[in-house]
Amino acid sequence: MQQILAISHYTLLEARRTRLPLLLAAALALMLALAFFVSELAVIESARLQLTFYAAGARFAAVFIVATHVLGSITREFNDKGIDALLALDLPRSHYILGKLGGFLAIAALVAAITCVPLLLQAPVAAVAQWGVALVLELSVVAAFSLFCVIAFGQFIPAAALVLAFYLLARSLTAIQLISAHPLTGAGTLSHEVGRWLVDALALVMPALDRWPQTTWLADAMVPWPLFGLLLAQAALYVVLLAGAAMVDFQRRNF
Repeated sequence: MQQILAISHYTLLEARRTRLPLLLAAALALMLALAFFVSELAVIESARLQLTFYAAGARFAAVFIVATHVLGSITREFNDKGIDALLALDLPRSHYILGKLGGFLAIAALVAAITCVPLLLQAPVAAVAQWGVALVLELSVVAAFSLFCVIAFGQFIPAAALVLAFYLLARSLTAIQLISAHPLTGAGTLSHEVGRWLVDALALVMPALDRWPQTTWLADAMVPWPLFGLLLAQAALYVVLLAGAAMVDFQRRNF
């Protein structure tokens, strides 16, 4: 446990020394400026438009920053042979994965907390808390999937492409499922049925990230807190499965 905590601690130090907080602050400041500009163009409900624009933009910015930091951190250790030095010590490979994952999950929580600070001035505290908790869960899944991809590929570009494809598909899978269930033409054909089965199968194994931190929670109405029990269970399941897959892939690598 001490080894895992030490690796997590140095992962957090790396995030601070690589100016991740400064990058996050700049991104959120840009989102705030754009939200203020967009609200000035609105004729009615400018405050609501400003809130929803910032929440949507900040969510994408947080996902992008967390994913690229995870990919860049592990890729840098591959290129600098830092992993070779660590594995030369009496350190199980599973401890390395758990330590890095713990640090990345802590970074995801901190990024989500900082992202929610401007929202406290525009929405009720309870609604911001719900949105923030859901954002932490989403960033945790993204961080775990990014860790798995970069361990599997060992390179930044292919891992980033897969993470981007995963996130876009997870955000749009519900809409794709609705479209496949009610097509304008070709309903009942073999190709349509096969496509619908494939989409339904994907929906069973992928998280529906479009239902997690929703902007309507801030602007319209909160959701029942028991819903977060289901979200937490889903996020924990995906993180555990992805961590296990990363461990299995990392065990078979030769350094």
